[in-house]
Amino acid sequence: MNKLGRALLATTALGTATLAYAAGIERRHWTLREATVPVLAPGSSPLRVLHLSDLHMMPDQKSKQRWVAALDELEPDLVVNTGDNLAHKQAVPAVVRALGPLLARPGVFVFGSNDYYAPRPKNPARYLLPSAKTKRVHGIPLPWRDLRAAMIERGWLDLTHVRRRFEVNGVEIFAAGLDDPHLKRDRFEEISGPIPDVPLRLGVTHSPEPRVLDPFAAEGYDLVLAGHTHGGQLRIPGYGAIVTNCELDRSRARGVSRWGSHMWMNVSAGLGTSPYAPVRFACPPEASLLTLVPRPVDAGRSPSDAETDTRFGVGGNVR
Repeated sequence: MNKLGRALLATTALGTATLAYAAGIERRHWTLREATVPVLAPGSSPLRVLHLSDLHMMPDQKSKQRWVAALDELEPDLVVNTGDNLAHKQAVPAVVRALGPLLARPGVFVFGSNDYYAPRPKNPARYLLPSAKTKRVHGIPLPWRDLRAAMIERGWLDLTHVRRRFEVNGVEIFAAGLDDPHLKRDRFEEISGPIPDVPLRLGVTHSPEPRVLDPFAAEGYDLVLAGHTHGGQLRIPGYGAIVTNCELDRSRARGVSRWGSHMWMNVSAGLGTSPYAPVRFACPPEASLLTLVPRPVDAGRSPSDAETDTRFGVGGNVR
């Protein structure tokens, strides 16, 4: 065999091994990402928030269901679910089993596109194209109303275009959420307006589109939680996410960052994939455990200017 033949054979073998790892191992490497975020009013007690997103659950994904249910052992004060729970028309019971014990804890949620519509077969290469260049075609409707009813029955609050004020572990929270910006169902005007001066002002959305992050920051929210990006799903070591599947820049595809001079944001890389693109590389599926602590006394609240976006690292670890 000549040198070219050997090189092609080696390249093919490496590609096959990488694909096997991405499809067979990493996409089931359930990971907990932890971070400490200074967003509470001075003097507030710390708050542990479990952020779940993008389960894309299939009925037969037993290990994912067991792992999510076991997150209850972390004893979070609040659970926030930012959507895309479903990937199959019969997946609602599987999602409810996965959330199981967590549904007994305080929780809030919004939905994403894959709660409303099933995924469709498509060329996986389309995922690497900018979202503006892809034509969105919906799959069959999914039973999101059944999932919503199950969550509400257990006490979780639906934040879709509503504002809620509640208390968790002695910390008063004002929260508001949007329907999925990826489907252009967001209507920020329905939640716009003066917000109370409470220890935590929380925004919740599925897709972290800048057009919705800007008004959250301008109105004085302390923290926004989102998903949708899958952390890029395919990341290149030393480069990061290839795409975000939205207008968010690649550097913020997962984890905690600042948006403007005041607001913080956490983008979850999520726990699933489309059944038609079941691979992850350098981006394991994750849930986020955020420990919210008081911000420095001299860090006052003020409306943000989206043109002054800066990104700061936050102490934390992945396990």
